[in-house]
Amino acid sequence: MDMSCTEHRFSRRHALATGTGLVAGAFLPLAGASTSATASAHTAGWAYAASSGAYANPVIWQDFADIDVIRVGGTYYASASTMHYSPGAPVLRSHDLVNWEIAGHSVPVLDFGAKYDLNGARGYVRGVWASSLAYRPSNRTFYWLGQIDFARTYVYTATAVEGPWNRLTTISTPYYDAGLLVDSDDSLYVAYGNTTISVAQLSPDGRSQVRTQQVFTTPPSVGTLEGARFYKINGQYYIFLTRPANGQYILKSSSGPFGPYTMRQVLLDLRGPIPGGGVPHQGGLVQTQSGAWYYLAFVDAYPGGRVPSLAPVTWTPDGWPVVQLVDGAWGVSYPSPVVPAPPRQVTPMIGADTFEGTTLKPRWEWNHNPDNTKWSVGNGLTLRTATVTHDLYWARNTLTHRIQGPTSTATVQLDHSAMRDGDRAGLALLRDSSAWIGLRREGGVTRLVMVGGLTMDGNWNTTGTGTELASAPVSGTRVWLRASADIRPGAARPGVFSYSTDGTNFIRLGPAFSMGNDWRFFMGYRFALFNHATKALGGAVRVTRFELSVP
Repeated sequence: MDMSCTEHRFSRRHALATGTGLVAGAFLPLAGASTSATASAHTAGWAYAASSGAYANPVIWQDFADIDVIRVGGTYYASASTMHYSPGAPVLRSHDLVNWEIAGHSVPVLDFGAKYDLNGARGYVRGVWASSLAYRPSNRTFYWLGQIDFARTYVYTATAVEGPWNRLTTISTPYYDAGLLVDSDDSLYVAYGNTTISVAQLSPDGRSQVRTQQVFTTPPSVGTLEGARFYKINGQYYIFLTRPANGQYILKSSSGPFGPYTMRQVLLDLRGPIPGGGVPHQGGLVQTQSGAWYYLAFVDAYPGGRVPSLAPVTWTPDGWPVVQLVDGAWGVSYPSPVVPAPPRQVTPMIGADTFEGTTLKPRWEWNHNPDNTKWSVGNGLTLRTATVTHDLYWARNTLTHRIQGPTSTATVQLDHSAMRDGDRAGLALLRDSSAWIGLRREGGVTRLVMVGGLTMDGNWNTTGTGTELASAPVSGTRVWLRASADIRPGAARPGVFSYSTDGTNFIRLGPAFSMGNDWRFFMGYRFALFNHATKALGGAVRVTRFELSVP
């Protein structure tokens, strides 16, 4: 895949093509719904059912895009895009569609070429795009399916979402923006494509393609359709498709998975629940145990990324879905789904991590694949320098954590006693425009610095390696670093850095960093822990505590 192809695909995905207008009767207001309840129900890192029996949108104010959502028994699972982050394709778990935790990753390592190792090339904005998650009751197995680099399709399986996930097969056809369907007779089908939508049938073991056929061509009046999700509901076959980035459509067939299909608009230019954010789109449909239906979509909300929001769905007598609205918009809140009491509380997506045990918690993802010989956990996270570079975008073993919206703060306790001359270590706000606070060791002297001006161009080549904007002396071997991020898309989007020598009193360092809100990098800003060399390998830092907190 060359960059010209990539840029063409980007312009398609987010071009706002001319629409055909709302379908008459497409939306019905939700009786009794309140837009004021639980508007701030995110202080624990997830939305929660308030005393009024309502939940707030977004249900997860973190970056989880291109959602596929399923229910297995009484548990809901969702998968999301992760591009160049490793491990890829996180699996989220919920018992009520509102409170979610990260359970694991379907793609354990991005072993799709040297660029994902930052080895001579880089994989920024490549990797795991819109993909599919499904469960096959006949063998009690979860399936993840997605294409990489327009080259081929990969299938991974696991008997539990925590893993281990193993690669089942590769298929030579790249199923772009795929949706996997396990039919009621246990057959496997994949809906995929951009504008031209096709359906493939897989072999019974899921390892190869038996047949593929074009089933629909998007009318020019609609423009682009992609992001397929494939369903069989009441004997009808449905392909749920997005019009990037402002619409959602559905195809329906009464004649089998290969059609013919008829199309209906589900939503277009619908006002979303996040001020300054985009139209909810490109998600999935799921049914509760009681028979109610919901649509879990994402909202473009940069600089934080694309965040999941939930709305109830009803169906017309002739079998078309209708999103339930509040005052003509996707609701800021809705009545909570009626589900059995959860067996336990989910693990919060915020809070402290002291890196005990032998593995990283699933809340963490590396910027590209790590060098596993250069890091360890247990009594803190040790990051040994893995790359000699002046460019953070080329540095291996940068560990990232999603930012919690609308505002949150990451605080790191760091032991820098084993740094070596030329090393750089710290806490970054990482995207295609970045800034960081941390430590520079030069000539035997370690200084605290705030650095801005780390930038990439539209082809994800580095255009700026950073400029020191402020500094302070540091003594001893421990320091606390802090980054606060306001990711409200309609606000000023500042990132503010500070430090402490006692863990209690923090001193601001440097000017506010204005986080970019362009969509083309797709992934939102992340907090990032890094340690790289500029002269020679051998140095190390130890992060003894990381805490993500909200006001």
